[in-house]
Amino acid sequence: MLIYQHKYLIWGMEQLNQSFFYTLEKAIKVYRQYFQTQLKNAGYEITLDQWLVLNIIIDYNGITQTEVAKRVFKDKASITRIIDLLESNGYVERISHPTHGKMTQINITQKGNETIDMLKKEVPKFRDFALKNISEDQKKETQAVLKSIIYNCI
Repeated sequence: MLIYQHKYLIWGMEQLNQSFFYTLEKAIKVYRQYFQTQLKNAGYEITLDQWLVLNIIIDYNGITQTEVAKRVFKDKASITRIIDLLESNGYVERISHPTHGKMTQINITQKGNETIDMLKKEVPKFRDFALKNISEDQKKETQAVLKSIIYNCI
């Protein structure tokens, strides 16, 4: 019986490895690792998550931490840690919200702007590498499938 259970578990794992969502999750994780390695190799001292947050702050200067968290799909504790690091390294600054005493707004600093400007030249290369040998039609079809999953689940 124990051997049968063991074989079942192995079979179950093989099936998991064939799952669409397993493959999707693995692709995301591998891409994130690749992206992070490229940032480091290019001499940048920020993480992928910090880069995402900086981009949101540039697009929505004065945004609150809660809004940043929603836009990058992170919980409040994770965003607090990310913004704390960005602030301590001089990429962003927190200022008091003009009408809500407990709230703070996040603004990008000159260092943050300069870093993003430099990365705007690098990041497309990272994406192009990850998407090499994938046709525009394949990208559009994949995007449509992913949007359908999102729509189905909300």
